Amino acid sequence: MTPPLEPTVTLVRAERLAGSVPYAYAAIAAPGALVFTAGACPLDADGRTVAVGDVVGQAQQVMANLAVALEAAGAGLGDVVKTTVFVASSRRDDLGAAWEVVHAAFGDHDAPSTLLGVGVLGWPDQLVEVEAVAVRPPG
Repeated sequence: MTPPLEPTVTLVRAERLAGSVPYAYAAIAAPGALVFTAGACPLDADGRTVAVGDVVGQAQQVMANLAVALEAAGAGLGDVVKTTVFVASSRRDDLGAAWEVVHAAFGDHDAPSTLLGVGVLGWPDQLVEVEAVAVRPPG
């Protein structure tokens, strides 16, 4: 009889983030090095959208939530290899405002990123979302 295979994907649910979302906050790909996050949203721990109408305020919450999701998966912002930043706006000023917050959160770690203006995002009143791919440090 063949022993069962170990799972190749581990879904991570961060206890400090809203439990009402219908998805994992991150996934770790075997053998445990790659971390793929869901789009971090501007939700508080109760699942409510924060900073309604405020791109900068939402981007700040998004980056705080992204850091928590990465931490729960054993990584941090400095381990990110790529991000995608979504802003529900056709105004370049809004995209730039969100990008400034994202860029500041990463500091000198300027990993590749894609910045997109989109028509709508999934949560009520949501303006910003950031997803990331990271490499979990060994050990």
